[in-house]
Amino acid sequence: MVEVIAFGNPVYDEIITPVVRTNGRVLSGCSTNACLALGRLGRTTALVGRVGPDYADQFQSDLIRYGITPFVERASQTGGFKLVYDSRGDRTLDILGVAEPITMVPDMVATAAAVVVGPILQEMSLELIHTIRTRTQAPIFLDPQGLLRRIGADGRIEHFLPVEFAAIAPLCHVIKANEVEAKVITGVDPRNDPVLAARRLRETGCAIAIVTIAEAGSQIDDGDRSIAIPAFPTDARDPTGAGDTYMAGFLHAYLADPSDLFRAGCTGAATASIWIEYTGPDAPITLAEVERRTALLVQQNR
Repeated sequence: MVEVIAFGNPVYDEIITPVVRTNGRVLSGCSTNACLALGRLGRTTALVGRVGPDYADQFQSDLIRYGITPFVERASQTGGFKLVYDSRGDRTLDILGVAEPITMVPDMVATAAAVVVGPILQEMSLELIHTIRTRTQAPIFLDPQGLLRRIGADGRIEHFLPVEFAAIAPLCHVIKANEVEAKVITGVDPRNDPVLAARRLRETGCAIAIVTIAEAGSQIDDGDRSIAIPAFPTDARDPTGAGDTYMAGFLHAYLADPSDLFRAGCTGAATASIWIEYTGPDAPITLAEVERRTALLVQQNR
């Protein structure tokens, strides 16, 4: 049985940071990275998305190798970005390819323990998310990054708040946004007021809101509590996918114990800290190392 089914187009990205550069394009994507991390934490996963003929064979081979069940729709081309980071960690995203919107909702969504909705660039409509919601009782974990992106006049990614977000948010149990996304949604800069940013995000209609703030950690709000989560100190070589794998770690711990949001947040931080020490999909995340780092965060901060 697949425990977690994730919706979102995979991408093959070129990544350049001050310390690493990929050799060509590598497998990535919000839902893809979440599945990769969840699999290494012992969860069974499936991924729903579109790929083009340019990467179709490689994608099928990659998912088999990583133990992810694929539900693939054919696209005219595979999505991807060229990501260039500066010394502060700010990045530009140039388009390498765009795949069409997802239309498939596999029957196994009805038996999954959790659903991840992690679009990369406008491939998930309100109607599709509503269909998912009607076909499962499982909690939906939303990473809104792809809902808030569009291609600007210069061909680069820019952020905006679509009007349908107000209808999407209440369909989701957890929404996790990074600092840029949280500011777009709420108008509050999490660097200045993480508590208010998380509260405003939760007030969009979800049960639990998470705002990640890179090295400053993250903030969780469930309506009763606002919980500060520390980041795990590490040497970040490539921040691509940090939020995706935070979500994976949080989801893994939340399924085990929904009442302990502090530990779930620390598990998210621990998982992401391993991922960003490497680049590409082969980061050596193990359950033992995630649990070790989680225990350190809990002991030092609770």
